[in-house]
Order: sequence, then C-alpha cells, then structure tokens
Amino acid sequence: MTFRALRFAGGALVVLFGIWAGLRVYSGHWGPAAGRLGPTARLPAAVPVPAGEASAPTSSDFDAPFEPALPRPKIPERLPEFSLGDRTGKATAIATWRGKSLILNFWATWCAPCRHEIPLLQSLHREWGTRGVEVVGIAVDYRDKVLSYADELKIDYPILIGEDDALDVVTAFGVETPVFPFTVFTDRRGQVVTLYLGELHKTQADLILAVVQNLNQDRIQLPEARRSISDGLKALSEHRG
Repeated sequence: MTFRALRFAGGALVVLFGIWAGLRVYSGHWGPAAGRLGPTARLPAAVPVPAGEASAPTSSDFDAPFEPALPRPKIPERLPEFSLGDRTGKATAIATWRGKSLILNFWATWCAPCRHEIPLLQSLHREWGTRGVEVVGIAVDYRDKVLSYADELKIDYPILIGEDDALDVVTAFGVETPVFPFTVFTDRRGQVVTLYLGELHKTQADLILAVVQNLNQDRIQLPEARRSISDGLKALSEHRG
C-alpha cells in the first residue's frame, strides 16, 4: 500500500526528501498557543515524509542540513479519537489509555532522528509509567519493518502502526506536511498540552512532563502550562545555542 502523499502536497507539490545531518540544533517547539517561533528560531533534527511509499532515503538525502519551512500546525485542543493496529494487528483505540497523560511519538523506521529517540522513550516509559504517564509510539511505516525493528531494539512501550490510516492521525493533530519525528504531550484529561517537532531530548522531555504534572495536579491551568512550556523551551534553546 502506498501513502497518500498528494494530500499533503496540495495535489501537485512533491515533498522532497531532506534531513538534518549533523547540525547542532536543540529545540523547535510548536505549541497550541502558536506563534512562538521567531524569525531566528531553529528547528531540531527532523525528516520530511517522502512522497509515495515509505521507503528508506538515499545517502544523498543526508548531504546537507535541512530546516523545513513548514506552516505551524493547527493543533487540536483535545486528543482526537482514533484507532490503529497494535503489534498483533488488532485495532486499538487511543482511548485505551484514557485517564493517563500521553507521550505520543510519531516516527518511522527509516528516520534517523526517530531512531535516536527510542532509548529516551524507553527511559521515559520506565520512569514515568508509575506516575500516570504512558508512552505510545505511532509508527507511520510498513508493519513488517516496524515489527522487525521493534523486536531488534526490544521496545517495551506500546506501538500502534499504520500507513494511510496513520497519516490521517497525523493530520488530525494539525500537521499538514508531516515531518518526523514529532511528539504530542497530553494531560490526564485528554487535553493537548504541546506538540514538539523534531528529535526530543531528556531536558526538553523533563521540562514538559514537569509542567504536565502540575497541570494534572491542578496547580496551574492549561493556558499557563502552554506558556510555561513555550518559554522554558525557548530558554533552553537560547542557553544551548
């Protein structure tokens, strides 16, 4: 099955391969309180979804740094309802984890920054699983490739897998031109707190999850949580730049 790349390319635009390769970029955050990315903001490692089939990029795609010029996602206020196949192929609703805060990581096996994130996601799964937070990987790729790779790395958090149906989920989160990886954080009520575009690092994850926990414990409200995350990520980016 091929992916409906044309729906993300306006029917005519071919999404070119590109990838960040070696560029020292630490933060790129698009949150629901949009507009935080200024003209000097730098995006983290991210890979545009290839047109057509989800095949591996060629070596030439890694020759130059890539900073995609993408529209800001129109992120939903609440977690969309959707179902995708689990590792066994069984249709599994995201509502399976209702009542938990979610870390939804969108990835593909051919995406180098996605692969770099997996040890961190495994660590977050173990560290935060007892605190009402669930990591769910959403693989937009061929099932056989995902299962082989997940077995090889012994990924221990839940994985949902899809092709066209997973791209529908990507657009449900407002990402009209999908770039992987990206990670969505929700609170226990199913509110979308933030969307982090690009490779996630521990400092960013810890900052976001600390704010999500304050939100879950009613210490702050959603608008304040979004502002706090946006300001915190900006400060991290400036400090490391």
